[in-house]
Amino acid sequence: MNEPCKPLLYLVAGEASGDFLGARLMVTLRDEIPNVQFAGVGGAKMEAQGLNSLFPITDLSVMGVTEVVPQIFNIIRRLNQTTKNIKFLQPAALITIDSPDFCFRLAAKLQNSNFPLLHYVAPTVWAWRPSRAAKISSLYDHILCLLPFEPPYFKREGLNASFVGHPILESSAKNGNGKKFRKLYGIKPKDIVLCFLPGSRDTEITKLIPIFLKVLMRLKQEGRKFRVVVPTHQGIIEKVKMKIKNWPGKPILVQTESEKYDAFSASNVALAASGTVSLELALANVPTVIAYKLSPITAWFVKKAIKVKYINLINLILDKNAVPELLQENCCPKLLAENVTRLLDYPEIAKSQSYDFKSALELLTNAEKDLPSVQAAKVISQILRK
Repeated sequence: MNEPCKPLLYLVAGEASGDFLGARLMVTLRDEIPNVQFAGVGGAKMEAQGLNSLFPITDLSVMGVTEVVPQIFNIIRRLNQTTKNIKFLQPAALITIDSPDFCFRLAAKLQNSNFPLLHYVAPTVWAWRPSRAAKISSLYDHILCLLPFEPPYFKREGLNASFVGHPILESSAKNGNGKKFRKLYGIKPKDIVLCFLPGSRDTEITKLIPIFLKVLMRLKQEGRKFRVVVPTHQGIIEKVKMKIKNWPGKPILVQTESEKYDAFSASNVALAASGTVSLELALANVPTVIAYKLSPITAWFVKKAIKVKYINLINLILDKNAVPELLQENCCPKLLAENVTRLLDYPEIAKSQSYDFKSALELLTNAEKDLPSVQAAKVISQILRK
């Protein structure tokens, strides 16, 4: 149970990006709140910081209509299990991290609790379904936003909101050692290295890996020589390994964070599934092409609801097509290969991307110039003191 002298914070993250946020937050909360303790749901990074996860985070790492339906009963079971655990522990605060489908349902089950409910990572109400801002405001006591233009959407609905900055600014992506990586794998300085990132979810890699293979085959047929590196993570590494074993370019599979950033530094161009990794690539200054493909049913719903021109955050912040986005029917081998080769063959295009990366990342920094996790911990500490 929660002791007054040892405040217990209950953290819930439902996917890899939330696990990263949760782990960094745990570090900075220890600096802000003496003797703080943690419980909840998280992945390997949060567990490395001492969290004993209630169940594996992979149980929640699904998305899309057709992807979620087969798992619905397991997700409901985990929702009820988490609710029961929180009510038993009575933490000093509940902090849910991203994963809105699960987290908002959890918050709804915990209304009228004797502790504050906080959410880290505002949902994209500015992109689709702005009416969600009112619903979220009825569930939580405070929301921590990653983007500078997000707080007004929630404040006008009566929810306290703080811009803390984007956590990508805490990534070590810009510190990779490309020379070390190339030497380790016998890659010459002038050899082309392509970094292919098909995503972190099973549904993503199932859809994108076959397309990425065809991109490589096209490049090979054009007479291009290259090496391929594929960053992944422990939960799906065996599945990815099996799927890329026949790829051209002698694929190199890496799974640790340091290896990934060394691979970024060594790469000439990246082809990546849309997501947080696109910001890491921007921080590492890797010329990038973004790809994504949903199931037809999920894509239909998204197309009906979406209110913005872009899905890549660099493009959204700058309101320009700085990074090529090839989605759905455009996510095809021909167009992907053309965009990759354009970045390889025209250095001025890659250089223009580099300028855009820098401009966008500056806009993701909070006014105090704190690290985002430090600013988030300060806000949470202030809420607990109140």
